[in-house]
Amino acid sequence: MKNKSFYTQLNKEQRYILNCCFFVFAINGIYAMSLGSLLPLISAEYGLKDTVSGALLSAHQVGNLISGFIAGILPLYLGRKKSIMFLCSFVVMGFSIMILTGNPILLILGFLFTGLSRGSISNFNNLVVNELSDSSPVALNILHSIFAVGALISPFLVILCTYISNEQGWKIAAGVMVLLCLIAIFLFSRMKIDNAEKEAKKVKVSYGFLKNADFLISCGILFFYLCAEAAINGWMVKYFIDSHIMTIQYAQMLASLLWLVILVGRLTCAFLGDRISKKTLLLLTSFGTAAFYLLLLSTNNLKIITFAIMGLGFSMAGIYATTVSTVGNIIKLYPMAMGVLLVLGGMGAIIMPVLTGAISDAYGIAAGMGAIVVANVLMILCVILYALRSKAHAEADKAYVIN
Repeated sequence: MKNKSFYTQLNKEQRYILNCCFFVFAINGIYAMSLGSLLPLISAEYGLKDTVSGALLSAHQVGNLISGFIAGILPLYLGRKKSIMFLCSFVVMGFSIMILTGNPILLILGFLFTGLSRGSISNFNNLVVNELSDSSPVALNILHSIFAVGALISPFLVILCTYISNEQGWKIAAGVMVLLCLIAIFLFSRMKIDNAEKEAKKVKVSYGFLKNADFLISCGILFFYLCAEAAINGWMVKYFIDSHIMTIQYAQMLASLLWLVILVGRLTCAFLGDRISKKTLLLLTSFGTAAFYLLLLSTNNLKIITFAIMGLGFSMAGIYATTVSTVGNIIKLYPMAMGVLLVLGGMGAIIMPVLTGAISDAYGIAAGMGAIVVANVLMILCVILYALRSKAHAEADKAYVIN
């Protein structure tokens, strides 16, 4: 007998909640990925230095990181629905600040607010969809694919708004983000979801995994990967514009193309995940990321750059998930391991964008983007260490079986 779809087993209220999560996650993708497209326009409007621009991107990542702690604690006091409505409101405040003022301190606060909402919505949607679908991989894959769809739409939305008004178009785009997030808050308010406080489970906290070399190597891979990902996504459009390589419209279209290829790459890695080893997959994707990024920086030819963007996105797509899977057993054994892995990895996304901006101010945008090559090289070294240890573990297991 054919298994029923998880969706057909839900009642009307549960379907509304699921559809709401899907729609809001698309909005999350739209506004989260709009920051890279809006950054050069905001910087030009307010005359910001590259160091400040980099700090804005890092502030977004800081907000995204700390949201994991807040989104886990706040529902214990306010309940799920009130918590997500409250946390979603921060993105409204964030974009409103960008529209109203060019004060660097307030702009940093605004970008931090957008990151806080982004991470909170991600945590909430993943948790709720996982619960409603009874951990259906289909439901979760649909959810993350919808985020990628939002990310694809984002640059085109910014292009459309700047077409309407060349000078004030970015403010129109920011206003659209505010409107979309107000719609998201309204949709969340109509959910019939349990608002009761949940008792925290008493678990024995242990940090023994910090002595595990395999765990630390995986933290290194994730740290340097997120260094590269955050800086590339945040600085790519501005690099192309400041270097006079292409128009802002073409640069924004390439940002959308990058996410399209990342989506294809994620689906491909999911298909190959059970067919080739994690060691092989990480080696291929990490070397591919470095090679295509070097190609991207080495030319001004638009056709080659477009090809490099496609190769870069395809290579980057599977690194995050594959790295997390390398420490799956440790995460099961130690409840705190996942949180520490994400925090240590997330620090890379905070540090690299502002470092890229500081180097750009001192030596030029090309030097700033060139610094990301170092992160790629260090990521490859960590992957090689993982591959060597994985091989040693396999040989040890084989010898044990023989004996």
